[in-house]
Amino acid sequence: MELPIRVGIVEDDRDIRQLMTLIIDGSPGFSCLQFFEDCESAIAEFAKNPPDLVLMDIDLPKMSGIEGVRLLKEKLPHLNVVMLTVHEDEDAVFDSICAGAVGYLVKGLPPVQLLQAIKEAHAGGSPMSSSVARKVIQSFHPKNASPLSVRELEVLKMLCTGENYKTIAAVLSISTNTVKAHIKNIYTKLQVNTRAEVVSKAFKHRIVK
Repeated sequence: MELPIRVGIVEDDRDIRQLMTLIIDGSPGFSCLQFFEDCESAIAEFAKNPPDLVLMDIDLPKMSGIEGVRLLKEKLPHLNVVMLTVHEDEDAVFDSICAGAVGYLVKGLPPVQLLQAIKEAHAGGSPMSSSVARKVIQSFHPKNASPLSVRELEVLKMLCTGENYKTIAAVLSISTNTVKAHIKNIYTKLQVNTRAEVVSKAFKHRIVK
């Protein structure tokens, strides 16, 4: 007889947690092994008694679900973690995947779809809600137009490689004041305030490669 898929749940909303537990425990081939309302308790217990798969919320008390995934994967590299959250924004999706999540589901999906997603992840797949999958695909499409000018892109690329203002000015044959003006425009257009932020955003959104 095939063993049930043992699922761990990390969700701070008691009603949602209880509903998911009922769905999982009430379905053949599935078992809710443990449930927790915060990452700290979950990580400690999962390390001692790991489930086959974890359903992880993002907005949790103290430590976020994304950081929880990162720590879980450090302790249990082969553990499958699927995000189950209300967040559909691109940053939350990519931060979760980079942290080690194998799937990303939006709360409110029908029980049949939730169970199918658990089976898919357990079998080695990467289940995603359709709205999230579309965002992921769209992120790989080339943008229609960069908000930056050609010169601003040149300056940004050199910022990303760690060049200082004087070097940028010399390479581009412009004054340091012009470099500063370009950087000010870059910050404004990309809605950042520091060099670290602009470099992070440039790579995350593939403005530079």
